[in-house]
Formats: sequence, C-alpha cells, structure tokens
Amino acid sequence: MRPCGPSSDGDLCEPDTDRATKVDRTVLRRHTGAKMTHPGATPSDKHMVVIIGSGFGGLNAAKKLKRANVDVKMIAKTTHHLFQPLLYQVATGIISEGEIAPLTRVILRNNKNCQVLLGEVTNIDLDNQTVDSVLLGHTYRTPYDSLIVAAGAGQSYFGNDHFAEWAPGMKTIDDALELRGRILGAFEQAERSSDPERRAKLLTFVVVGAGPTGVEMAGQIAELADHTLKGAFRHIDSTKARVILLDAAPAVLPPMGEKLGKKAAARLEKLGVEIQLGAMVTNVDRNGINVKYQDGREERIECQTKVWSAGVSASPLGKLIADQTGAEVDRAGRLKVLPDLTVPGHPNVFVVGDMALVDGVPGQAQGAIQGARYAAKLIKAELNGANPAAREPFKYFDKGSMATVSKYSAVVKVGPLEFGGFIGWLAWLFLHLIYLVGFKARLTTALSWMGTLVGSHRGQLTITEQQAYARTRIEQLEEIVEGVIEEDPQIAAR
Repeated sequence: MRPCGPSSDGDLCEPDTDRATKVDRTVLRRHTGAKMTHPGATPSDKHMVVIIGSGFGGLNAAKKLKRANVDVKMIAKTTHHLFQPLLYQVATGIISEGEIAPLTRVILRNNKNCQVLLGEVTNIDLDNQTVDSVLLGHTYRTPYDSLIVAAGAGQSYFGNDHFAEWAPGMKTIDDALELRGRILGAFEQAERSSDPERRAKLLTFVVVGAGPTGVEMAGQIAELADHTLKGAFRHIDSTKARVILLDAAPAVLPPMGEKLGKKAAARLEKLGVEIQLGAMVTNVDRNGINVKYQDGREERIECQTKVWSAGVSASPLGKLIADQTGAEVDRAGRLKVLPDLTVPGHPNVFVVGDMALVDGVPGQAQGAIQGARYAAKLIKAELNGANPAAREPFKYFDKGSMATVSKYSAVVKVGPLEFGGFIGWLAWLFLHLIYLVGFKARLTTALSWMGTLVGSHRGQLTITEQQAYARTRIEQLEEIVEGVIEEDPQIAAR
C-alpha cells in the first residue's frame, strides 16, 4: 500500500501525517489499539456499527441507534435519502426531486453518534470485519463491530443491460429527471416535425412492467398528455398521444390479486392506456421496441420514449457476502438470511430490505424499515448483556400495499381487505405524506398535489438537454476513452 494523495487512483491508503483527513480508523486501531470515531477524533472504545445504504433501511437503523452507546458510520453512494415510491411524480413533473430526496446528513444531524460518509461500497471482508468504499478514485477502509447492509436494489433488465440506454428504469433521481426530459422532449420534437410517421413515433410512450411503478407511470403519462399539456401546442394534439403498458405476466398488479388488478386495468383503459399482457420484450433500440407474445406473434412498436419498470436486482454486495459465507442467493440477487436477518457464521452482520430473501417479506419499504429497526434493537440489547444465541426471529407485520392509478383512483390491499377508487386514493395520499421526511417536504408536496388535482397544473416541467441525454453522452465518452486506451495502453497506467 502507498500513502494517500491527490493522485490516489483507488488503492488502499496508508496513513499520511500530512493528510490526516485520509487516515481511516482501521490503521489507527492497529497502531494505537484504540478505536476512533472518525479521522482525527479522540480515541473511543464504543461499539462501532457500520450501516451501508441511506434508504429506508439504513436511515431507520441509524435513527433507532440515536441514543445507543455506539458509534455509527453510514456509508452511502448518494448524499440523499430517496423516497422512491414518488419517483414517478418527479418524472412526470408533479413534484421536485428535493421534496423526496432530502440530504441524509441533515436528517441525521442530531444523531451525534452518527457520521455520514459518501462513497460506493466495493468490498466487505467478513473475516477481518472491514468495509471498503470508493469516492472519486480514493478507497477507504472502515472497520466494524456490527454491520447492517441495506444497500437496496437496482433495475433488472434480465441479462439485457444494453436496454438501459434506451429504456431508463425508475430507481434513482437521475432516472426520474432523465425520463422527464425524454417524455417532455418527445412532445417538443413532435411539435417541430412535419413527418406523420415520426410524429406518431414521438407521441408513443411504452412502459414495460405492470407492477405498481409501471401502473403509476402509465397513468401519469396519460394524464399529462390529456390534461396538463392539452392546448399547449399548435401543430400537435397532445391528447392523441399513445401510452402502452406491457408485461410478460397475464395480469396487471399480480401481487395485489385479480380483483384489484382488474380494477386498476379498467381505470387505465378509461384513461386511454393500451394494456398488452403476455408480452415479452425481446429488443430495445433508439427507435422502438420488439415484443413477442405468448401465442408466438411478434410485433415491432415504433416509439422514442420507453420506461423500464419490469424487474429489480439486489445490490451485488449480496453475492459478495454469499461467496464468503456459502449463503444462497436467488435469481434477483437477494441473499437468503437466517431468521434473525444475519448471515451464516456472522451473527454481527445483518442484511435487510431488498437485499434480504425472507419468506413472507415483500420487497417494499416496510420490509426494510422493520428489518432495520429489528437489527438495531438486537445490537442495543446485546450491548446491554443479552445473549445472541437467544434472539427471537424477525417477524414482519404486513401493513398492506397500494398503488395509485390516476387522479382520484388508487387500489389498496391490507390483509384480506381490498378496496379502490376515491377512498383508496385518499388512503394513498395520507400514507405517503406521513412517510415523507420533514414537515417542509410534506407541506410542499401537499401543495403540489393540490395544484395538480384542482387545475391539472404541474409545477416541475422544466427540462434540460443534460437531463435527457447525459446517459448517452457519458457512454459515448467512455467508448472514446476505451478507444484511446487501446491505442496507447500506457495511458491507463498513468
């Protein structure tokens, strides 16, 4: 290893007395025998809890440990806590990204025992109890006594990752802003086009995946075209836009049951959304999408804007842990954990949320929240002398699931109770406001909703070229860099 410096390119760094901010607690512990709460801090003998991820699981774990006699380091690859269920409203111009993505360190500023660190975790060494994370080419090593892994999940293209260039998912703020740019940009381009075929392609929007996100996205694109943009153009009629919802499954909203699925489908069709089930996507490119149906038919749909919400894939950290423990992972990359949410042979390592495969626990926010609180509760109890061998297994309390379909319409399933329509929509509004972080976010979101509901106004319709095309520009730049390196391999060594 070498000292950290401005030119550090990702190697693990040794302490450099002239660059104290690079010194991590592992090295200090080895040399002094004392624990450090952060670089440059005074020695501490407190139990160190490292949390990976700032989503629902990570944030709730940190909050639960606020008054515990521990030091907490949260490592996350974004600076914000994302309220992912409302991403589709950012993509369709109802609310701003700031309302659903507050700064994590501001949320936790009163947690005096917690330090928030920006970086992408690249390795977990279970035997040595360390976590490696990378920020701008510098690699940092952080030791732990207890570890809570809540790194969540990303979009899955089922082995066809090249689809992502033309069909962005709905997992990040970048995804939502990119889709907003592409959706609104398609209308702008259609206004300038004199070619009927090109206009038809520009005004065709395909959403892949008929789960909650796909249903919500398809409904909002339809309402955006039919109400918000109606009469705003002179050469095109936005209400003639075609919205198609595709899924390989035989029903809409399969996890919510046949009754609610049919209710949601009926509402979408009333909005003019075309629903095509039993439809498997075989290819996606700049100009359209190829579909194969269960009866063997194949179809080409010409469209510029595609949205992918068909599947999720757990963080690759799950497989990394599985390789060290022999634990199983499923097709989605979720790690099969023990009844106490730990991994075999490591009772101090908890995996929660979308990364954990637990019978009866869906990949929803509540699973992450309850799992994180359970893990934090065990850590606190065992610091007070509780026996780890006597842990009670994690029990999930199902609070139900819901999806909004359109203005004044949502479907809700709570245990055996199923209902929809206006009452379901009111329940959806209330619940999502409650779970937003901060009074200001709740207030501004409520005001944004009122504008959309009363007059079909959407206050976040600003788009930029970077939002719409940053992904392709970055990929083009990467191809150029790769080409230069192939011509001169010495460049990569510098």
